[in-house]
Amino acid sequence: MAKEIKTNPMRILEALGIEYKKHSYEVDEEHLDAVHAAEEVGIETERVYKTIVMKNSNNQLFVFCLPADFDISLKKARAITGSKDIDLLKMTELQKYTGYIRGGCSPLAMIKKYPTYILDLAELEETICVSAGVRGTFLELKPSDLLKATDASFEDFC
Repeated sequence: MAKEIKTNPMRILEALGIEYKKHSYEVDEEHLDAVHAAEEVGIETERVYKTIVMKNSNNQLFVFCLPADFDISLKKARAITGSKDIDLLKMTELQKYTGYIRGGCSPLAMIKKYPTYILDLAELEETICVSAGVRGTFLELKPSDLLKATDASFEDFC
């Protein structure tokens, strides 16, 4: 029998006593987006949260968690972070700053702790899903538990 893979996000949740459910799906290198992943698992896109990392003109990084088919408002992101300018972190820099690759970026267990924001609509859901830190695996948990585990805040940035 194959050994169960445990990721750092799973270890963090377990250390905090936070319950989660693991969902796995077949990875398609051509479709690494969260919408495709949600479809593969059969979970509504509004409950599958992607992790977006942004960088401001002062080289500060910020983490945003939002539903798979939503987009970030740069105006709102600048206001929340107090940034004059903010943009997506380049894919070539993602692993260097977070420890994760595209399609497997989790708001949990990044190399460093960055200010993290979860879209306030998450509060309306009983559970949401975020990446487990590897492609092909989601973690389903209560939004309040994700908030606790990431020291995040609920914000409106879409």
